[in-house]
Amino acid sequence: MDPYAALRFKEFNIFLIVRFAMVFAWSMQFIVIEWQVYSLTKDPLSLGIIGLMEVIPAVSMALFAGHIVDQKEKRNLLITCIAGFSVISLGLFLLSWPGLEDAWESKTILYSIYALVFLGGFVRSFLGPTIFSLIALIVPKKIYPNAATWSSSTWQLASVLGPALAGFSISWIGVHWSMCVIFGFSLMALIFLFQIPRKPIMNPKLGEPVFQSLRDGLKFVFGNKAIFGALTLDMIAVLFGGAVALLPVYAQDILHVGSQGFGILRAAPAVGASITMLGSTRFPLHKNAGKKLLMAVFAFGVCIIVFGLSELFWLSVIALFLSGAVDGVSMIIRQTILQLKTPDNMRGRVASVNSMFVGSSNELGAFESGVAAKLLGTVTAVVFGGCMTLLTAGTTAIVSPTFRRLDLQKDIDEHEKED
Repeated sequence: MDPYAALRFKEFNIFLIVRFAMVFAWSMQFIVIEWQVYSLTKDPLSLGIIGLMEVIPAVSMALFAGHIVDQKEKRNLLITCIAGFSVISLGLFLLSWPGLEDAWESKTILYSIYALVFLGGFVRSFLGPTIFSLIALIVPKKIYPNAATWSSSTWQLASVLGPALAGFSISWIGVHWSMCVIFGFSLMALIFLFQIPRKPIMNPKLGEPVFQSLRDGLKFVFGNKAIFGALTLDMIAVLFGGAVALLPVYAQDILHVGSQGFGILRAAPAVGASITMLGSTRFPLHKNAGKKLLMAVFAFGVCIIVFGLSELFWLSVIALFLSGAVDGVSMIIRQTILQLKTPDNMRGRVASVNSMFVGSSNELGAFESGVAAKLLGTVTAVVFGGCMTLLTAGTTAIVSPTFRRLDLQKDIDEHEKED
């Protein structure tokens, strides 16, 4: 397969710019918020609360958001999502205004940050399903795997640069002007998105009752062994392997590397994942996908344990880099499964379930890590999460031979025949 097949479509290139700008802004914003909140509280539990504030609305609205996405035009809906994020970024920029800490109590600033993160959870519940659905309207079915790889690679590249720049910008220009940079990238995404024309609505059941729509979506996901297995495996691994939520603690109190070291630590997993994803454009992962996914999750758990026990900065960076590399394998396989096995009229609802299983497990994982660190200590909490990830991969490999034998080549061949 042509490794650049998806890039030969102009709209897809514009889409990648929009996705890069949004992920860059969102990941940078989350890091800056983490740094500011921990600086205000010096309490690891407060880092977990950030994740909880976002995951509550994201999960509670996910299924309803999927129904709306399947009923509405995707380009304009994405414009609304990005505009909402821009408003939240502007609010965080104003909250970090120099001198505000003297005028307001720390608790007032903290609770205001939590409130804006909470609103961001509502935006995110619509953002993921809309992006997932829009990709399928831009490229032909036969190049879905290639498009999914480039889209995921763009996501990871932005996840590299966002956290890295966040760490350095906090040191160079402070939290306040770092928030201004974030706001600027969200506006850039909005401007480029207007260059993509409106798309047709593929759902033949427009006006379908909400509960019937949600029931059909859930029935499809839970009835498809490949989709359900991939989502469950990734959800549990991410839930218990959420060590990145505790990186401010490691940077400030364990490794003593400051904001710049924090940026390097935060970027290391995404660097590893980006390299994996770029490599996968030439060496596809769809053959023996089940075995590769299980091996990747197991290796991820090992990396998290090494990171948790490390007291050396360079070893911690290597462990996080490798965790990102194997996580990249997991992400590509999962996205390929979803794109290939989801019908067009259900993409919003399936993507919403995916956001509940995997996307929200990042925030739940952050909360779990924060609580575990509070109760057990930071190092013990991270090692415990890595061990649970190993257990999950091993158990799935034993109890689900069907998933272990999963191969996506047949699905790809069928889509090529359709086109």
